[in-house]
Amino acid sequence: MKSLNISTIFLALAVIICISCYSVECYKIGVGRADITGPPVEVTFMGYANLKQKGKGLHLRQFARSFVVEDPSGNRVAYVSADCGMVGYGVKREVIKRLKDRYQDIYSIDNVVISGTHTHSTPGGFLMDLLYDLSILGFVPQTYEALCQGIYLSIKRATDNLQEGKIFLSKTTVLNANINRSPSSYLMNPEAERARYEFDVDKDITQLKFVNLENELIGVFHWFAVHPTSMNNTNHLVSSDNVGYASMLLEKHYNPNKLPGKGKFVGAFASTNLGDVSPNIRGPKCQKSGNNCDVLTSRCPHEEGECVASGPGKDMFESTQTIAIRLYEAGVGLLQEESGREVTGDVSFIHQTVNMTNYSASVYNPLSRKMDKIRGCLPAMGYSFAAGTTDGPGVFLFEQGETTSNPMWNALRDFIAPPTQADIDCQHPKPILLATGRAAFPYEWQPKVVPTQVLKIGDLILAGIPGEPTTMSGRRLRNAIKKSALESGGGEFDVILAGLSNLYSSYIATFEEYQAQRYEAASTLYGPHTLSIYINQYKMLTAAMMTGKSVEKGPEPPYLNDKVLSLVPGVVFDGHPIGKDFGAIKFDAKRSYTINDVVTVTFIAGNPRNNIFHEKTYLVVERKINERWKIVLTDADWDTK
Repeated sequence: MKSLNISTIFLALAVIICISCYSVECYKIGVGRADITGPPVEVTFMGYANLKQKGKGLHLRQFARSFVVEDPSGNRVAYVSADCGMVGYGVKREVIKRLKDRYQDIYSIDNVVISGTHTHSTPGGFLMDLLYDLSILGFVPQTYEALCQGIYLSIKRATDNLQEGKIFLSKTTVLNANINRSPSSYLMNPEAERARYEFDVDKDITQLKFVNLENELIGVFHWFAVHPTSMNNTNHLVSSDNVGYASMLLEKHYNPNKLPGKGKFVGAFASTNLGDVSPNIRGPKCQKSGNNCDVLTSRCPHEEGECVASGPGKDMFESTQTIAIRLYEAGVGLLQEESGREVTGDVSFIHQTVNMTNYSASVYNPLSRKMDKIRGCLPAMGYSFAAGTTDGPGVFLFEQGETTSNPMWNALRDFIAPPTQADIDCQHPKPILLATGRAAFPYEWQPKVVPTQVLKIGDLILAGIPGEPTTMSGRRLRNAIKKSALESGGGEFDVILAGLSNLYSSYIATFEEYQAQRYEAASTLYGPHTLSIYINQYKMLTAAMMTGKSVEKGPEPPYLNDKVLSLVPGVVFDGHPIGKDFGAIKFDAKRSYTINDVVTVTFIAGNPRNNIFHEKTYLVVERKINERWKIVLTDADWDTK
């Protein structure tokens, strides 16, 4: 018998593995995670637009979680879910710049989707469009840098961890984690359309599971429609909220004995069509009386207090934890069932920017059975935008559902930037409170040019949406993309909407919901046909991608980095008392505690804005084991504040 050369054996094995991998459409897959926590103090949080809601500390750190997929032909896409309010185009542009510096042309604006979870309890000042940074008092370089560097690192780590593997998709239902916060608006949608759905919010959670060729779990990403607003607008501690904590629970489960943010397994709960969806499942009540709020306006009689939704817990921390556990348990349940189907097929992507203000098209109207001409409007915010939502009420006695204007507020609006009659007609029935599309001082107030993007991973489509679609808007978008793929010869696809991706342009309500002018409709920037424009655009992109047609890149969104202003003061003074140095203990821990006791320790500390700790921790809790101290908790743990 002749002996085989050892190199020949290894070559044969490699060929066998390669053939078996490619025959079942396996991919190169990688997952990564990085810290994106910004300044935890003295910066206003992004989300509730509440000037008083400035950071005073840290509860849960922010993380960016990424996956990268490459098919056998070398086509590659990347997706990021970041624990932040949303994503600005300036952030994405800078992330791509850093990726290009390292990887040349592997990554581009076209094949990377960056999505914000939409937590309302993290520092703002990174979107650059003036209106969105106004309540933060402008641009905050520390927040911007934390996001850019952390998101870049998460994609880098996913890239560095690329290995051959498979992807599986599964779904389940979570019944007790979300409600519709604008049910009267939802009821404006056609009865026949509503009859196709059991609930007025999406209850399905979609899971993408990533495993290597040894069937070892390396990462899991979920999409579920819920606002991360369990932490309300009285909170002053940086928090990734319910979906962020669900991600941490999942990672702790599959990274045993690892600290938060550590370990190979990456788990995420990301945003989708959450526009009108609240986690406060007890519903809205008048704060002082406990009575129900008015359904149409979400107002209470003055003596009964504000209309605020809450629950399921006794306070916002317990509510955050409860919703997070329910999502986490649903995710783990799917993993343990090993249900779902394998995702197979090639990888592709398509991207185009669109000027929403001059978009015009003809769309079929099923009611009149005729083609209707539609167009986009200059961005504008309606009166009910100032009313806020039942998750976080607004100011100045504005009500949801306002369709008439007020001379006093109109005078203030006109002082800033008056709308033309054409603007008013275009946005009807929205009464314009802020004509942001006309405002240009000191720079753009809200975006006119938006990115639209579709990723294809096998028989799965992931669409990056630059805003917050409501429940029915999301359903129509998904159905339209699915139908376009089928009609273009692509076959049957599952469709995931990645909300709040690549740029923020507020809400996307249906035409019917727009007539009610609750908060979501008043914040639908480009007029009553905003959704129809998006449906038209995503159908076109999907069809082009399926048939291999190229599309024009579209207009470039403005570069605002050299224009942004900031009124956020720096650290005026950072010192320590005479006779006490930084690190000195003011209030020490006791010698012993019983279970469920709260341990409180006070130190003399510097201002964290003078030294932002990325990928680090401001505190550790250690346990003495066998005469050696071991770190058991950091500032990212649920049990530390």
